[in-house]
Amino acid sequence: MKTPPRWIKPLLAEAAACKTKLPWERGLRRAAFVVRRTATATATASATASATGAPRIARSA
Repeated sequence: MKTPPRWIKPLLAEAAACKTKLPWERGLRRAAFVVRRTATATATASATASATGAPRIARSA
């Protein structure tokens, strides 16, 4: 088996030490992100429908 390059060990250590929380991670943060995104999409769809005179279509979450 070929030995991994020297830079792999420090890279893996840095990745393991990273504590930054991203919006798409699981948990309450993700749930809040999904609710915010859904609310924005619904508001945009409502505004577009009322501007064009088209009937509003209810979307399920």
